[in-house]
Order: sequence, then structure tokens, then C-alpha cells
Amino acid sequence: QVQLVESGGGLVQAGGSLRLSCAASGRTFSNYHMGWFRQDPGKDREFVAAISWIGSTTYYADSVKDRFTISRDNAKNTVYLQMNSLKPEDTAVYYCAANFRSLSKVVAAWDYWGQGTQVTVSS
Repeated sequence: QVQLVESGGGLVQAGGSLRLSCAASGRTFSNYHMGWFRQDPGKDREFVAAISWIGSTTYYADSVKDRFTISRDNAKNTVYLQMNSLKPEDTAVYYCAANFRSLSKVVAAWDYWGQGTQVTVSS
């Protein structure tokens, strides 16, 4: 089993930055892909970013390209999401996910999920 714990969420003004972290345990971290998703009340969970198990390939939602950066440190079993130029529409609960098969933007394709961390962007 894989356990994922997110941290780093909080309240920030529009234009500000936050860095989310996701600590993984239970299995070899470097053997699975990692991703970030987000969800607001009344909305579906949506893809934000993903990174391959060796960190050589990344994907981003169009809404966050050039503002967010996903990275991983396999030695620390941790994946990060650096969020810059935050907008009010970025407000959501952000979830970390692990995928053992392939990179995907589809929620159902991901095997393990964290409990989420709240990000609130004020204007």
C-alpha cells in the first residue's frame, strides 16, 4: 500500500505563491508516477499536473501552464507543486495521487490518493 500526505496549503492573496508537498510511504516511491488534482465543492475533481516516476516527463492542465511546476525528490519520497501567480479560481482542495501504470489526466486511472490540502486564493 501507498500512503500520501499533503501539506503546504493555506490562504494567499491573488498573485502570490504557495508550495505544496506530498510525502509518500509504504512502497518504493521512485516506481510510480505522481500527480496533483484539485476539487471545489459542487465541482468534479480535475487534473492539475503529473510527473513520471523518474521525473523526465510532466503534464499540466492548460489552466495552470506557465504558473505551476511539479517536481519530485525520490530520495525524500516527496512530490512538490510550486504554484505562482495564483488566481481566485485556483481555490480548491488539492490532492496528491500515485499511479503505477502510466501518466493520465483521468481521475479513475490513479491508484492512491491523499486526504487533500486546502488552498484559498483571495482577491
